[in-house]
Amino acid sequence: MEFSQVIERRRSVRHFNTKLAVTDDDVTALLNAGASAPTAGNIQPWRFVVVRSADARERLGAAMHQRWATAAPVVIVVCVDPRPCAARYGARGEQLYSIQDTAAAVENILLAAVDRGLASCWVGAFDDGAVREAIGVPAPLTPVAVLPIGHSAEAAGKPARRPLEEVTTWL
Repeated sequence: MEFSQVIERRRSVRHFNTKLAVTDDDVTALLNAGASAPTAGNIQPWRFVVVRSADARERLGAAMHQRWATAAPVVIVVCVDPRPCAARYGARGEQLYSIQDTAAAVENILLAAVDRGLASCWVGAFDDGAVREAIGVPAPLTPVAVLPIGHSAEAAGKPARRPLEEVTTWL
């Protein structure tokens, strides 16, 4: 698939066909895409937790209060370790670069999913501590995004976007 098609086809999907599997090769490809994201100083502060088992997905769904997100056969929780960014860049590294780097990894995963015929949704509305506890992530690692991964069971239409003129300034 051409890159422009991948971008055009990416959607936030909330219903998954649980009869279709997501292979370990698929998951590895998504993780490789995430780990290929740009990163300040090549620090790579992201940490990935792959949640596959029904029990772990149930705990995660309960902690998030969003069980739909854990109905997908695989959930990738993308976490950040802000310490190395803070050590190199101070407060800006801890509070901004580490989050930017991790967000870039998340977007790479979302686009790689589309390229492999999979679907996902970037979920950020959750209690960090509850998610951390549900999947056994030690502090100071912080969950930044929960990405349910699977085959779409919905025909997700193209969402409306603001016109470029409204969001762009040319100087």
